[in-house]
Formats: sequence, C-alpha cells, structure tokens
Amino acid sequence: MFKRVLVPALVMLLALTTMVFLSCAEEEEVAAPDVDYTDNPWTDGQDLSGTTVTIFGAFVDEDARRFNRSMEIFEEATGINVVYEGSGDFESLITVRVEGGSPPDMAAFPQPGLLGDFVSGGHVIDMNEWFDMSYLRQQYEQHWLDMAEMDGIQAGFWHRANVKSLVWYPKQAWEAEGYPIPETWDELMELSQRMVDEGKTPWAVGMESAGATGWVGTDWIEDILLRIAPVEVYDDWTTGDHPFDSPEVREAFEIVGDIWFREGWVVGGVDAIVGVPFGDAPNALFTDPPSAWMHRQASFIPAFFPDGVEVGVDVDFFYLPPIDTEVAPNPVLGAGDIYGVFNDRPEVRALARFMTQGISTKAWIEAGGFVSPHRDADLGWYPTAADRQYAEIIANADPFRFDGSDLMPGPVGAGSFWSEITNWVNNYPDVSLEQTLRNIDASWPGR
Repeated sequence: MFKRVLVPALVMLLALTTMVFLSCAEEEEVAAPDVDYTDNPWTDGQDLSGTTVTIFGAFVDEDARRFNRSMEIFEEATGINVVYEGSGDFESLITVRVEGGSPPDMAAFPQPGLLGDFVSGGHVIDMNEWFDMSYLRQQYEQHWLDMAEMDGIQAGFWHRANVKSLVWYPKQAWEAEGYPIPETWDELMELSQRMVDEGKTPWAVGMESAGATGWVGTDWIEDILLRIAPVEVYDDWTTGDHPFDSPEVREAFEIVGDIWFREGWVVGGVDAIVGVPFGDAPNALFTDPPSAWMHRQASFIPAFFPDGVEVGVDVDFFYLPPIDTEVAPNPVLGAGDIYGVFNDRPEVRALARFMTQGISTKAWIEAGGFVSPHRDADLGWYPTAADRQYAEIIANADPFRFDGSDLMPGPVGAGSFWSEITNWVNNYPDVSLEQTLRNIDASWPGR
C-alpha cells in the first residue's frame, strides 16, 4: 500500500517540478535582452520598431524568398517589418492600386517605362528629396542615376541588374578547335566567317516566345545601336525623340541582318529564326559536334540549358565586343528592377536608405544568379566565377543602358517593335527594312 501511494506521488512531484522548470525556461527565453533599434545606419536614430513597409513587385517564388532573406538584416536591426507581395499580373495590378488611391509603399518595376507613367501622373516621390546627389553617386555609377531620372526627378533607386551583352559558346569543343575569344567586332566577324569556311555554323538564334515573340530581335538591335551611335541617340530613341527611320537605327538593323540573313551563318537559316523558341535556341551548342558555336543571350539563359550543363565547364560566355570604341568604349545592355516610392513615412525612408546600399543585396548575391548595381557591393560575395564576371561587366560598362523596348511606351516597345521585327525576319526579303521602320514610327502614341 505504501509503495502504491508513494510512487504516484513521486511521479506527480517530478512532473510538477519539470513544469516549473520548463515554465521558468520559457520565461527566460521570452525575456530576451532589450534591442536598441536606434543603433543602425538607416533609421536616423529613431526607434521605428513595430512599423511596416509594403512592397509590390513582379518577381515570385524563389526570387521572392531570396528577396525576403536579403531584408532580414534590416528587420533585425530596426524592428521594421518588410512585407513583400509578388504577382505575375504586376503591370496591371500596380496601375489599379495606384490609380485607385491605395498604392504600396514601394513597387519594384522591371519596366522603367511603366514607372515613368506614374511619374508623369505625379504619384512618385522624388528621391532627391530624401537623398543628396553626392550620396547617390557614392552608391551608384552615374548611368544608373541617369536612367532613374524621369521628368526632372530621381524617380527611384535600382536594386537588381542583369547583363544582356553576352555570347555563349560550347567551352570544351571551342577550346579543342583552338578558337580565340574575340575582343573586337571585326574579330567576331572574322571568327564567324572562319567557322563558315570550315563547314560550321557560327550562330544559333531563336525568336519564338508566344505572345512576346520579337523581344530577342529587339535585344539584338539595342545591343548594336549602343555600339555604333552616341548614347544620347539611344536615349532619345527610347523616348521617341529619335525616329526608327534614321541612319543610326537603320544601320543597327542592317548589321543584325548581315548576320542573320547571310548564307550559312545561322543554324537552320533565316526561315528557322522565328520558329525556334528562344529557350531552345542554345541547345544547338550542346550537340556533338555543336550545331552552332555562338548564341547571344542574357545572363538568365542558363536556366534553359539542358540538365547537367555546367557554366564554366560545358559552356561559357564572353562579352559582346564593341564596334566603335570612340563612340562607346564598353557598352553594355541590361535590365533590372527600379523601385518607385509612393508613400513618405520614416520607416519607408529608412528602408529606401538600406536598399540603396550594397549590404541590402548581400544575401541574394550569395544565393547566386543575382547582380547588384550598387558600387559598394563586394565582389567577394558572388558565389561563382560567372556571377563575378556578370558583376564586373556591369561595373566596367561605358555606357550601361536598359533594354530599350522596356523603356518605350507599350504600344511600341512590346507592340510594334516586336511585331514588325518579327515580320521583317519572317518574310525576308519580301518585307523591306524601310517599311518596317516607318511602321514602327507610325505606331508611336501621339503621332
């Protein structure tokens, strides 16, 4: 009898002791030491903990997760909650929200032209009101600031970039043939002709992209125009102040046509260009032997390579060489995200200061596939040689300019420019270049 009573009693006493211990431990965990939310470089000595900043953008899934991780250092130091929402319908939804009077605090625009629409409508805060230009020049090269200037204001700040001026090639087969990496346009053309003379096809080109078919062609035109004309021509062209039917733009089309339409220079010939999906085009590099030896495409294209293909081992890239170094010593075409700001509160200003600094991109850089436009981003953060090379190409750009079709009004950039270049290629030589250029000019809003 004594044992029957004693054992349960001991068990109960042990359980109560354990509960008290756990309760005390929990209290110790909850009672974390006070955090000084004013001890950081971004809130200007204010305690803004408990506030929230909302951001709306077009990137989703893994990119959204990586962005959120890159914000953690700011959230931990300031106590400010950064809430990001991404949507594939960003372009239409941001318009609804802004015009409906309920904009996010910030929005990440992959198309600066769309941000420009809100600048014109008076919805966007001028970053010159928040930051001295001397500070912004410390954080960005001048070309990034130039691209953010819209209607006389600094319309936003840049946070992500990618490189388009790249030529991909099959590394092992290339080296076995002893081909050099061309550093000038003449060398690139001479190498292309050498390949043709040896019975090889130098270029793989694919333009098909469902409803967006044509953007591959516009990228080529933009890359060439940056290499043959003063950057002011490019800038005026994207705003409609310099026509398509002009000597400079015409020459850019002719240089592209001289590659695409020349016998034996493009795998499948001109008839295959429009029909080949852009994501399938680089597959020609990976046949044995390669069906084509070069493919001009942006830094995102490895996502479309066959499984097991490793950049730096099976495939590599070089910078698309300049044409006229006196006009443009080291031109680079690219894209990226520019953040427009719609609401002025202390916590929004604090986040904007953080995001104009390289530290805000560190976690995303270290995850791979990301290039920072910030001057103070450390090359040591980049995880692969390819990532570092992308960053170096952008850092050394002279000039760097954004994808021109993304800067143009929608009816042109994602409309007539895409459709007319597709028609020109698809019906060559029956459709004249002259008519193509005039059709695009005629589509410009307001003309």
